[in-house]
Amino acid sequence: MSILVIGSVAFDTISTPFGAADDVLGGSACYFSTSASFFTDVNLVAVVGDDFPQQHIDFLSSRGIGLEGLQRAEGQTFRWKGRYEYDLNEAHTLDTQLNVFEQFKPVLPESYRQAEYVFLANIDPELQLEVLEQVKNPKLVACDTMNFWISGKRDALIRTLARVDTLVINEAEVRQLANEPNLVKAASIVRGFGPKTLVVKRGEYGVLMFGAHSIFSAPAYPLEEVFDPTGAGDTFAGGFVGYLASTRNLEESNLRKAIVFGTVMASFTVERFSLDRLRNLEYQEIEDRYRRIKLLTDFGQLD
Repeated sequence: MSILVIGSVAFDTISTPFGAADDVLGGSACYFSTSASFFTDVNLVAVVGDDFPQQHIDFLSSRGIGLEGLQRAEGQTFRWKGRYEYDLNEAHTLDTQLNVFEQFKPVLPESYRQAEYVFLANIDPELQLEVLEQVKNPKLVACDTMNFWISGKRDALIRTLARVDTLVINEAEVRQLANEPNLVKAASIVRGFGPKTLVVKRGEYGVLMFGAHSIFSAPAYPLEEVFDPTGAGDTFAGGFVGYLASTRNLEESNLRKAIVFGTVMASFTVERFSLDRLRNLEYQEIEDRYRRIKLLTDFGQLD
């Protein structure tokens, strides 16, 4: 079952204490779709400039990602420049050039409008709403957002959340959106805006999922090498939604499995810059790491 994703395709310039990379492939839609493609088919809607090279198109196509919705506009592709210090959970933005992304208006090809699984990556909530108006009858709508939209377009974001099943954001954004310092209370407030499920990304500390009747916690996979956390959240979302779409099962027990698969995918992304680790990733490696996380959290039966 295919997934529809709307987001950004970008060139990233990144520096960390462990290295640097210039003008590498990035953007929320790229990370999400590449990750999800290990589980199911993905259709991508985004915009690039006339400077976007064929080699990146070829890579996305090689992952089976549908590109009918990838617009090419006159001008430069979206660019982001950032730096990480030793606290790899926090990115310091040095430069953002929206370029063709500034005028992006997502128009879905007719074949995409029947999508049952939709991921609205981190873009203007008004554009997210425009996309939802074009989708016929989705089974699952998942969404990401950020502090910029929470403070700058709160009303539009709240209208979007009323039509969203699952919201995937980080811990600080949950507190900001709810205007509540306690995370558990904040999660309840945010779920009151519409999403039945709230997934809270906590970087190297793992993930929390808040549902109607339970809270689920999954650890991050312990790694020996971490080079670049850029795109880890979108990669997580790709694994999470990709697994759900491939199994066509939205029961809570399966949501928990999907959380772990998302965590696994994010753990691979941070081991290299850009999407380089995912380029040569084999599905067997994903299954192996899933089993290892399961062992990390297995503490036996109650005596």
